[in-house]
Amino acid sequence: MAQAQIRSRKIPLSKRFRKDIPFHIMILPAVVMVFIFKYLPLGGLVIAFQDYSPIFKLTEQEWIGWGNFEYIFSLPQFWGVIKNTIWIASMKIVGDMVVPVLFALLLTEVRKKTYKSTLQTVVFLPHFISWVALAGIFSEILSIDSGIVNKAITVLGGQPVYFLGDPKVFPYTLLFTAIWKHFGWNAIVYLAAITNVDSSLYEAAYLDGANRFKQVWHVTIPCILPMIILMSVLGIGNILKAGFEQVFNMYSPQVYSTGDIIDTFVYRLGLVNFQFGTASAVGLFQSAVSFVLIMLGYWLADRVAGYRVF
Repeated sequence: MAQAQIRSRKIPLSKRFRKDIPFHIMILPAVVMVFIFKYLPLGGLVIAFQDYSPIFKLTEQEWIGWGNFEYIFSLPQFWGVIKNTIWIASMKIVGDMVVPVLFALLLTEVRKKTYKSTLQTVVFLPHFISWVALAGIFSEILSIDSGIVNKAITVLGGQPVYFLGDPKVFPYTLLFTAIWKHFGWNAIVYLAAITNVDSSLYEAAYLDGANRFKQVWHVTIPCILPMIILMSVLGIGNILKAGFEQVFNMYSPQVYSTGDIIDTFVYRLGLVNFQFGTASAVGLFQSAVSFVLIMLGYWLADRVAGYRVF
């Protein structure tokens, strides 16, 4: 095996490139799209250091250096937005780890293939529904007056809950709706990991007297633990990404104190208040911190789970 790896490394780069030309052609459209929509706009980051006004050319703007950054750091609501983003994103990272793992473990215990495949399809489908549509659905379901959830709470003797208007409840509404939308899709990687567990380990555990629960606890979970750790570590890079589409379509000024995140804050600064330079400064700050966290996540993935990108 080691000799084969050494021989493959000795193959000239040009020869390997020619051999993989079909694959390069296949990913070329994606590369072009990424270059156009991700890298070319990076030139506009200069706005973060200017007192930008749309009526002047980019080269004619007044240069103010770190002025926009000093301004945003002096805003009291900015640090509240950072806190909200970290809190909501952290809850989602944990939820997107725990719930998909539990679902994958339970799904593997289903013996009837027809029911199993139907259940997989049903829980995967919400991932492909737009948050625009889901926000309308949830606003009806969670309505304090006519929502089915509050009607059920009232029937059981409780008080109606303002899920989309109570600042204390809104972050958890975001959490549960996000988990509901994505847990089926996120479970795919754990289902694949469980499928790859050596069946002889289950046989050995059975011969030792382990029931199904003990087999899951002592065989399945330890075998997929590296994948769980890997996915959790890689999620560190998204700690400042709490889900713009979801929050934007579900929040209101009533819940700004706990539901406003960096992306929605940038949206209001740039597109609502026309403070383009300030909005660019916030976005650049977010990108810089996210880059550091992504690098930290990859480093931890290498050290903890043995996963390497390069």
